[in-house]
Amino acid sequence: MASATLTVERSVARAPSRAVSKAFDGAHRFLVPVLILVVWQALDSFGWINARLMPSPIRVAEAFWQLLVTGQLLGNLWISLVRVAVGLGIGVFLGIAFGLFAGLSRFGENTVDSTLQMVRTLPHLALIPLFILWFGIGETPKIALIALGSVFPVYLNLFAGIRAVDRKVIEAATTLDLTRAEIIWNVILPGALPSFLVGLRYAVGIAWLTLVVAEQVNANSGIGYLVMNARDFLETDVIFVGLIIYAILGLTTDQMVRAIERRALAWRPTFTDAQQPNRRAA
Repeated sequence: MASATLTVERSVARAPSRAVSKAFDGAHRFLVPVLILVVWQALDSFGWINARLMPSPIRVAEAFWQLLVTGQLLGNLWISLVRVAVGLGIGVFLGIAFGLFAGLSRFGENTVDSTLQMVRTLPHLALIPLFILWFGIGETPKIALIALGSVFPVYLNLFAGIRAVDRKVIEAATTLDLTRAEIIWNVILPGALPSFLVGLRYAVGIAWLTLVVAEQVNANSGIGYLVMNARDFLETDVIFVGLIIYAILGLTTDQMVRAIERRALAWRPTFTDAQQPNRRAA
């Protein structure tokens, strides 16, 4: 009884320390960006940088507020989000389909892998003129570029994850009289999930990079359109607003995938998890 009481007391005592540790980790992530902003503002205040070419964070914040008040920012931001969501969704779906088809069978690999590898080596951003000829200057070429850029990280990582599943684990599963479908669902796919999530993180990043370029070619809306207009009128503060928004959106979506990764892979111990007892003990 005394032992159980002591265990409960230790768990209660550890709870605040865990909360403090998480808060510290969260603050630590923002330390470098905040430091960059402070140094950037200090350089501008001392006149060591050309404010016309590189406006101060305060001027950028003022431009952000002006775009927000006039409604230009939210409308164009929504359009950019829709483009990325649709293009990334198509790319991830195709990457999963091709990855499963090629990874789970030799026939599938021989059918699609060589073709996909050839297409993968083409710089997809260089296909913009061709896509404009094929699809016009509307939304289709932008979404198609995002889908094309995001399909290959998902395909390659899922294919590699499926083929990297330990054969001994599969052989052990066959001794339990599991069907092929049950082995795929309960053994192969969970084993390939870490690699797939890595590919998804790459795909999200490539989707945003592709959007940056796609929205600067024959676009009349989106964050890239704001940046191009600002370039024409030499509004460097608006250009920085667009770049910062792209960076924040990329970081936010990456953090969303990492949150999914932590939840989906909670069963898998990591190196940092192994260090937690030592840190608490210290």
